[in-house]
Amino acid sequence: MGDQAKIQFRFLSQEDLLRAGCLDFNLAIDAAENALLAFRADEVLFPEKIVQIFNEETQERINCLPATLKKDKISGMKWVSVFPPNVERFGLQNLTAVFVISEIEKGFPIAFMEGTLASNIRVGAMGALAARHLAPPDAKVIGFIGSGEQAKMHLLAMKTVRPSLEECRVSAKTTAEEATFIEQMSQVVPDMRFVAANTDGERAMSEADILVTATSAQAPLLKADWMKPGSFYSHIGGWEDEYAVAKQCEKIVCDDWETVKHRTQTLSRMYKDGELTDSDVYADLDAIVAGDKPGRESPNERVYFNAVGLSYVDLAIALAMYRRSVQEGVGEELTLQETTIFEHAEIGDWVKI
Repeated sequence: MGDQAKIQFRFLSQEDLLRAGCLDFNLAIDAAENALLAFRADEVLFPEKIVQIFNEETQERINCLPATLKKDKISGMKWVSVFPPNVERFGLQNLTAVFVISEIEKGFPIAFMEGTLASNIRVGAMGALAARHLAPPDAKVIGFIGSGEQAKMHLLAMKTVRPSLEECRVSAKTTAEEATFIEQMSQVVPDMRFVAANTDGERAMSEADILVTATSAQAPLLKADWMKPGSFYSHIGGWEDEYAVAKQCEKIVCDDWETVKHRTQTLSRMYKDGELTDSDVYADLDAIVAGDKPGRESPNERVYFNAVGLSYVDLAIALAMYRRSVQEGVGEELTLQETTIFEHAEIGDWVKI
Protein backbone atom coordinates (compact mmCIF):
# COMPACT_ATOMS: atom_id res chain seq x y z
CA MET A 1 0.00 0.00 0.00
CA GLY A 2 2.95 2.33 0.79
CA ASP A 3 2.58 5.98 -0.19
CA GLN A 4 -1.01 5.42 -1.32
CA ALA A 5 -1.98 5.11 2.35
CA LYS A 6 -0.47 8.46 3.28
CA ILE A 7 -3.06 10.86 4.71
CA GLN A 8 -2.39 14.58 5.05
CA PHE A 9 -4.51 17.48 6.21
CA ARG A 10 -4.09 21.25 6.55
CA PHE A 11 -3.74 22.79 9.99
CA LEU A 12 -5.01 26.36 10.21
CA SER A 13 -4.50 28.53 13.28
CA GLN A 14 -6.54 31.66 13.91
CA GLU A 15 -3.59 33.75 12.77
CA ASP A 16 -3.35 31.71 9.55
CA LEU A 17 -7.00 32.42 8.82
CA LEU A 18 -6.63 36.12 9.53
CA ARG A 19 -3.51 36.36 7.33
CA ALA A 20 -5.40 34.64 4.52
CA GLY A 21 -8.06 37.37 4.60
CA CYS A 22 -10.83 35.24 6.14
CA LEU A 23 -12.21 38.05 8.30
CA ASP A 24 -14.30 38.92 5.25
CA PHE A 25 -18.02 39.32 5.82
CA ASN A 26 -18.89 39.24 2.14
CA LEU A 27 -17.25 35.80 2.02
CA ALA A 28 -19.11 34.66 5.15
CA ILE A 29 -22.51 36.11 4.21
CA ASP A 30 -22.35 34.52 0.75
CA ALA A 31 -21.40 31.16 2.31
CA ALA A 32 -24.27 31.42 4.81
CA GLU A 33 -26.78 32.35 2.11
CA ASN A 34 -25.71 29.46 -0.12
CA ALA A 35 -25.91 27.08 2.84
CA LEU A 36 -29.50 28.11 3.61
CA LEU A 37 -30.48 27.60 -0.02
CA ALA A 38 -28.71 24.21 -0.07
CA PHE A 39 -30.63 23.17 3.04
CA ARG A 40 -33.85 24.24 1.36
CA ALA A 41 -32.90 22.06 -1.66
CA ASP A 42 -32.32 19.02 0.60
CA GLU A 43 -28.57 19.10 -0.08
CA VAL A 44 -27.59 19.19 3.59
CA LEU A 45 -27.40 16.61 6.38
CA PHE A 46 -28.16 18.34 9.68
CA PRO A 47 -28.04 15.97 12.68
CA GLU A 48 -28.88 17.01 16.21
CA LYS A 49 -25.99 18.52 18.11
CA ILE A 50 -24.59 16.74 21.15
CA VAL A 51 -24.54 18.87 24.29
CA GLN A 52 -22.59 18.17 27.47
CA ILE A 53 -23.47 20.65 30.23
CA PHE A 54 -21.15 20.62 33.23
CA ASN A 55 -22.90 23.31 35.27
CA GLU A 56 -26.62 23.98 34.80
CA GLU A 57 -26.48 27.30 36.63
CA THR A 58 -23.63 28.83 34.61
CA GLN A 59 -24.28 26.78 31.44
CA GLU A 60 -20.63 25.75 31.14
CA ARG A 61 -20.69 23.25 28.30
CA ILE A 62 -19.01 21.59 25.33
CA ASN A 63 -21.06 20.92 22.19
CA CYS A 64 -20.43 18.77 19.15
CA LEU A 65 -22.14 20.05 15.98
CA PRO A 66 -21.89 17.85 12.85
CA ALA A 67 -23.14 18.57 9.32
CA THR A 68 -22.65 17.50 5.71
CA LEU A 69 -22.78 19.61 2.55
CA LYS A 70 -23.69 16.98 -0.03
CA LYS A 71 -23.09 19.10 -3.12
CA ASP A 72 -19.60 20.05 -1.89
CA LYS A 73 -18.92 16.44 -0.84
CA ILE A 74 -17.77 17.72 2.53
CA SER A 75 -18.61 16.61 6.06
CA GLY A 76 -17.46 18.37 9.20
CA MET A 77 -17.83 18.96 12.90
CA LYS A 78 -17.50 21.96 15.16
CA TRP A 79 -16.32 21.15 18.68
CA VAL A 80 -17.16 24.22 20.74
CA SER A 81 -16.78 25.01 24.41
CA VAL A 82 -18.83 27.76 26.04
CA PHE A 83 -17.76 28.74 29.55
CA PRO A 84 -19.55 32.00 30.49
CA PRO A 85 -17.71 32.45 33.85
CA ASN A 86 -14.33 32.62 32.08
CA VAL A 87 -14.55 36.39 31.64
CA GLU A 88 -15.03 37.26 35.31
CA ARG A 89 -13.18 34.29 36.76
CA PHE A 90 -10.05 34.30 34.60
CA GLY A 91 -10.27 37.37 32.37
CA LEU A 92 -10.44 35.03 29.36
CA GLN A 93 -12.78 34.53 26.41
CA ASN A 94 -15.83 32.39 27.07
CA LEU A 95 -15.91 30.54 23.74
CA THR A 96 -13.35 28.37 21.93
CA ALA A 97 -13.93 26.11 18.96
CA VAL A 98 -12.19 23.86 16.44
CA PHE A 99 -13.37 22.35 13.14
CA VAL A 100 -12.57 18.96 11.66
CA ILE A 101 -13.43 18.82 7.95
CA SER A 102 -13.42 15.64 5.82
CA GLU A 103 -14.10 14.87 2.18
CA ILE A 104 -16.72 12.16 1.63
CA GLU A 105 -15.25 10.40 -1.41
CA LYS A 106 -12.74 8.43 0.65
CA GLY A 107 -13.73 9.82 4.05
CA PHE A 108 -10.31 11.31 4.82
CA PRO A 109 -9.84 14.50 6.87
CA ILE A 110 -8.64 17.51 4.90
CA ALA A 111 -8.50 20.21 7.59
CA PHE A 112 -8.18 20.82 11.30
CA MET A 113 -8.97 24.49 11.95
CA GLU A 114 -9.27 26.98 14.74
CA GLY A 115 -13.00 27.60 14.91
CA THR A 116 -13.62 30.53 17.24
CA LEU A 117 -13.10 32.99 14.39
CA ALA A 118 -15.54 31.21 12.07
CA SER A 119 -18.05 30.71 14.88
CA ASN A 120 -18.07 34.39 15.81
CA ILE A 121 -18.14 35.44 12.15
CA ARG A 122 -21.14 33.16 11.58
CA VAL A 123 -23.14 34.96 14.28
CA GLY A 124 -22.49 38.29 12.62
CA ALA A 125 -23.02 36.94 9.11
CA MET A 126 -26.45 35.50 9.92
CA GLY A 127 -27.53 38.71 11.64
CA ALA A 128 -26.33 40.70 8.63
CA LEU A 129 -28.00 38.36 6.14
CA ALA A 130 -31.27 38.87 8.01
CA ALA A 131 -30.65 42.63 8.15
CA ARG A 132 -30.13 42.71 4.37
CA HIS A 133 -33.76 41.66 3.98
CA LEU A 134 -35.35 43.04 7.15
CA ALA A 135 -33.49 46.10 8.47
CA PRO A 136 -34.28 49.67 7.40
CA PRO A 137 -32.47 50.20 4.07
CA ASP A 138 -31.11 53.59 5.16
CA ALA A 139 -30.25 52.64 8.77
CA LYS A 140 -28.07 55.27 10.44
CA VAL A 141 -27.75 54.25 14.11
CA ILE A 142 -26.86 50.86 15.59
CA GLY A 143 -27.12 50.19 19.32
CA PHE A 144 -25.49 47.42 21.37
CA ILE A 145 -26.04 45.93 24.77
CA GLY A 146 -22.83 43.95 25.16
CA SER A 147 -19.35 44.75 23.93
CA GLY A 148 -17.56 41.42 23.47
CA GLU A 149 -16.27 39.67 20.35
CA GLN A 150 -19.71 38.86 18.98
CA ALA A 151 -20.79 42.48 19.34
CA LYS A 152 -17.69 43.55 17.44
CA MET A 153 -18.32 40.98 14.73
CA HIS A 154 -21.92 42.12 14.47
CA LEU A 155 -20.86 45.72 13.94
CA LEU A 156 -18.56 44.74 11.05
CA ALA A 157 -21.23 42.49 9.54
CA MET A 158 -23.98 45.11 9.79
CA LYS A 159 -21.73 47.78 8.30
CA THR A 160 -21.13 45.40 5.37
CA VAL A 161 -24.83 45.17 4.47
CA ARG A 162 -25.83 48.64 5.72
CA PRO A 163 -22.95 50.97 4.79
CA SER A 164 -25.31 53.89 5.62
CA LEU A 165 -24.64 53.26 9.35
CA GLU A 166 -23.02 56.35 10.87
CA GLU A 167 -23.31 56.01 14.64
CA CYS A 168 -22.67 53.13 17.03
CA ARG A 169 -23.87 53.32 20.63
CA VAL A 170 -22.63 50.74 23.11
CA SER A 171 -23.70 49.78 26.62
CA ALA A 172 -21.70 47.21 28.59
CA LYS A 173 -21.45 46.06 32.20
CA THR A 174 -18.65 48.55 32.85
CA THR A 175 -17.52 51.82 31.30
CA ALA A 176 -14.07 50.26 30.86
CA GLU A 177 -15.55 47.59 28.57
CA GLU A 178 -17.32 50.28 26.54
CA ALA A 179 -14.05 52.20 26.23
CA THR A 180 -12.22 49.09 24.99
CA PHE A 181 -14.94 48.41 22.40
CA ILE A 182 -14.73 51.97 21.10
CA GLU A 183 -10.93 52.02 21.08
CA GLN A 184 -10.70 48.77 19.10
CA MET A 185 -13.58 49.32 16.69
CA SER A 186 -12.82 52.96 15.87
CA GLN A 187 -9.57 51.72 14.31
CA VAL A 188 -11.43 49.18 12.19
CA VAL A 189 -14.41 51.38 11.24
CA PRO A 190 -12.89 54.89 11.23
CA ASP A 191 -15.89 56.54 9.56
CA MET A 192 -18.21 55.51 12.42
CA ARG A 193 -19.14 57.86 15.28
CA PHE A 194 -19.02 55.97 18.59
CA VAL A 195 -21.03 56.80 21.71
CA ALA A 196 -20.44 55.22 25.14
CA ALA A 197 -23.75 54.79 26.97
CA ASN A 198 -22.17 54.62 30.45
CA THR A 199 -23.79 51.20 31.08
CA ASP A 200 -27.24 52.64 30.28
CA GLY A 201 -29.05 50.23 27.95
CA GLU A 202 -31.81 52.69 27.18
CA ARG A 203 -29.31 55.28 26.02
CA ALA A 204 -27.73 52.76 23.66
CA MET A 205 -30.96 51.40 22.23
CA SER A 206 -33.49 54.24 22.09
CA GLU A 207 -33.86 55.63 18.57
CA ALA A 208 -31.48 52.99 17.13
CA ASP A 209 -32.41 51.65 13.69
CA ILE A 210 -30.63 48.36 14.39
CA LEU A 211 -30.51 46.90 17.91
CA VAL A 212 -28.19 44.08 18.97
CA THR A 213 -27.98 42.26 22.29
CA ALA A 214 -24.75 40.30 22.64
CA THR A 215 -24.29 39.22 26.24
CA SER A 216 -23.99 36.05 28.31
CA ALA A 217 -26.58 37.42 30.77
CA GLN A 218 -29.79 35.55 31.47
CA ALA A 219 -31.99 38.58 32.13
CA PRO A 220 -34.49 40.80 30.23
CA LEU A 221 -32.01 43.60 29.51
CA LEU A 222 -33.76 45.06 26.44
CA LYS A 223 -37.10 46.77 27.13
CA ALA A 224 -39.89 47.02 24.58
CA ASP A 225 -40.17 50.79 25.01
CA TRP A 226 -36.60 51.20 23.73
CA MET A 227 -37.38 49.69 20.32
CA LYS A 228 -38.75 52.33 17.99
CA PRO A 229 -41.14 51.61 15.09
CA GLY A 230 -39.30 50.54 11.94
CA SER A 231 -36.29 49.10 13.74
CA PHE A 232 -34.59 45.70 13.42
CA TYR A 233 -33.49 43.65 16.43
CA SER A 234 -30.81 40.95 16.21
CA HIS A 235 -30.99 38.74 19.29
CA ILE A 236 -27.76 36.78 19.80
CA GLY A 237 -27.71 35.22 23.25
CA GLY A 238 -30.13 33.34 25.48
CA TRP A 239 -32.57 35.44 27.51
CA GLU A 240 -31.71 39.09 26.81
CA ASP A 241 -35.04 40.87 26.34
CA GLU A 242 -38.44 41.09 27.95
CA TYR A 243 -41.30 39.20 26.31
CA ALA A 244 -42.96 42.46 25.28
CA VAL A 245 -40.16 43.07 22.77
CA ALA A 246 -41.20 40.13 20.60
CA LYS A 247 -44.92 40.72 21.19
CA GLN A 248 -44.77 44.22 19.71
CA CYS A 249 -42.85 43.15 16.59
CA GLU A 250 -44.75 42.78 13.33
CA LYS A 251 -42.38 40.02 12.18
CA ILE A 252 -40.48 37.37 14.15
CA VAL A 253 -37.89 35.54 12.04
CA CYS A 254 -35.53 32.75 13.08
CA ASP A 255 -32.68 30.91 11.44
CA ASP A 256 -34.65 27.73 12.25
CA TRP A 257 -37.70 28.00 14.51
CA GLU A 258 -37.90 24.25 15.18
CA THR A 259 -34.37 24.42 16.55
CA VAL A 260 -34.86 27.70 18.42
CA LYS A 261 -37.95 26.60 20.31
CA HIS A 262 -36.11 23.73 22.01
CA ARG A 263 -33.29 25.94 23.33
CA THR A 264 -33.06 28.63 26.02
CA GLN A 265 -33.62 31.84 24.03
CA THR A 266 -36.30 34.38 24.93
CA LEU A 267 -38.54 33.02 22.18
CA SER A 268 -38.24 29.44 23.42
CA ARG A 269 -39.05 30.60 26.96
CA MET A 270 -42.12 32.37 25.60
CA TYR A 271 -43.12 29.23 23.70
CA LYS A 272 -42.81 27.05 26.82
CA ASP A 273 -44.75 29.62 28.87
CA GLY A 274 -47.60 29.68 26.32
CA GLU A 275 -46.81 33.28 25.36
CA LEU A 276 -45.81 32.42 21.76
CA THR A 277 -47.15 29.91 19.24
CA ASP A 278 -45.80 28.46 16.01
CA SER A 279 -48.11 30.74 14.03
CA ASP A 280 -46.61 33.83 15.69
CA VAL A 281 -43.29 33.16 13.94
CA TYR A 282 -43.37 34.78 10.51
CA ALA A 283 -40.69 32.68 8.77
CA ASP A 284 -37.33 31.00 8.89
CA LEU A 285 -34.63 33.03 7.20
CA ASP A 286 -34.15 30.56 4.34
CA ALA A 287 -37.72 31.23 3.13
CA ILE A 288 -36.98 34.95 2.92
CA VAL A 289 -33.58 34.45 1.28
CA ALA A 290 -35.21 32.16 -1.30
CA GLY A 291 -37.87 34.79 -2.04
CA ASP A 292 -40.76 32.61 -0.91
CA LYS A 293 -41.72 35.15 1.75
CA PRO A 294 -41.19 38.91 1.58
CA GLY A 295 -38.76 40.61 3.91
CA ARG A 296 -39.44 44.12 5.18
CA GLU A 297 -42.78 45.37 3.80
CA SER A 298 -43.32 48.62 5.70
CA PRO A 299 -41.09 51.44 6.97
CA ASN A 300 -42.73 51.15 10.40
CA GLU A 301 -42.36 47.39 10.87
CA ARG A 302 -40.48 46.25 13.93
CA VAL A 303 -38.64 43.02 13.12
CA TYR A 304 -37.21 40.52 15.61
CA PHE A 305 -34.49 38.11 14.40
CA ASN A 306 -33.20 35.20 16.47
CA ALA A 307 -30.42 32.92 15.25
CA VAL A 308 -29.63 29.98 17.51
CA GLY A 309 -26.83 28.76 15.23
CA LEU A 310 -26.95 26.03 12.55
CA SER A 311 -24.04 23.62 12.21
CA TYR A 312 -24.27 23.44 8.42
CA VAL A 313 -23.88 27.24 8.20
CA ASP A 314 -20.84 27.04 10.47
CA LEU A 315 -19.41 24.33 8.22
CA ALA A 316 -20.10 26.31 5.04
CA ILE A 317 -18.27 29.34 6.43
CA ALA A 318 -15.39 27.20 7.67
CA LEU A 319 -15.14 25.56 4.24
CA ALA A 320 -15.04 28.96 2.52
CA MET A 321 -12.27 30.02 4.90
CA TYR A 322 -10.36 26.79 4.27
CA ARG A 323 -10.56 27.30 0.51
CA ARG A 324 -9.45 30.92 0.84
CA SER A 325 -6.47 29.75 2.94
CA VAL A 326 -5.47 27.12 0.38
CA GLN A 327 -5.73 29.73 -2.36
CA GLU A 328 -3.49 32.08 -0.36
CA GLY A 329 -0.99 29.33 0.48
CA VAL A 330 -1.55 29.73 4.22
CA GLY A 331 -1.45 26.99 6.85
CA GLU A 332 0.62 23.90 7.48
CA GLU A 333 0.32 20.51 5.79
CA LEU A 334 0.54 17.83 8.47
CA THR A 335 0.68 14.06 8.12
CA LEU A 336 -1.92 11.96 9.89
CA GLN A 337 -0.32 8.69 8.80
CA GLU A 338 2.52 7.66 6.48
CA THR A 339 1.01 4.22 5.79
CA THR A 340 -1.32 1.67 7.39
CA ILE A 341 -0.39 0.25 10.79
CA PHE A 342 1.04 -3.11 9.72
CA GLU A 343 2.83 -1.70 6.66
CA HIS A 344 5.41 -0.05 8.93
CA ALA A 345 8.75 -1.86 8.72
CA GLU A 346 9.31 -1.24 12.43
CA ILE A 347 5.94 -2.60 13.56
CA GLY A 348 7.57 -5.64 15.15
CA ASP A 349 9.64 -3.36 17.36
CA TRP A 350 6.71 -1.17 18.31
CA VAL A 351 4.20 -3.83 19.39
CA LYS A 352 3.95 -4.37 23.16
CA ILE A 353 2.53 -7.74 24.21
